[in-house]
Amino acid sequence: MEYLQNLNLEIVDFIFFCIVILLASLVRGFSGFGFSASSVSLLSFILPPKEIVPIILLLEIIASFFMIPSIWKKINWKFVIYLLLGVLLGTPLGVYLLSILEPQITHLFISLTVLGFAFMLLRGYKNKNLNHNKSKFFVGCIAGTVNGFGTLAGLPIALYLLIIAAEPAVIRASLAALFFFTDFYALILAYFNDILSFTVIYRTLPLIIVVPIGVLIGTKLFSGSSKQNYRKYVLYFLIIVSIFGLIRVSI
Repeated sequence: MEYLQNLNLEIVDFIFFCIVILLASLVRGFSGFGFSASSVSLLSFILPPKEIVPIILLLEIIASFFMIPSIWKKINWKFVIYLLLGVLLGTPLGVYLLSILEPQITHLFISLTVLGFAFMLLRGYKNKNLNHNKSKFFVGCIAGTVNGFGTLAGLPIALYLLIIAAEPAVIRASLAALFFFTDFYALILAYFNDILSFTVIYRTLPLIIVVPIGVLIGTKLFSGSSKQNYRKYVLYFLIIVSIFGLIRVSI
């Protein structure tokens, strides 16, 4: 009970927290992204975004670490580097916005944008002409800003990869590698913006056990899925997250 007091959470809220993180880890293990998108909206029912974001950043790093054995050979490092440069530029702006702004308007914009592109992709929209370094850098800048104030960098990057018709294994591996670096960077910025605290660390510690379980289950599900099913599941997931985000903003 003393530990829960340090967490500043009721026992029911703590159990809810663990269940959400388990489901988010499963999504991350399957798709290579979506950990934040799966958890931020749900956790916002019990905690403000400013307290959720640093926890998610820490857990994202842990999730990426546990995925390394299954993704290393599939990582497209050239792709990762160009996106990373954009993310490094955009993240400070996002972290600064997190420290001073209410997130409702930005989450509304993100949800509407993702929802629109996801429906376009379901209708078969592709554009391989966007597969060049300038586009990667631009998408990285957008993802960095979004990652800073909402840890949702995976949404614009995943959409971009689906638009250029990248292979599922490459999408999953490259995203996991990218987020290891970007979330570590965002965590450092969060510390200097007084967003990281001892309470955050206390809340993260018990969840370290939960994350690898979900990642392992998600990895096994990915191994048994086809390219067509991967694309379909990812798009449905993006639509569900976007709709949930719109509902959350409106209430």
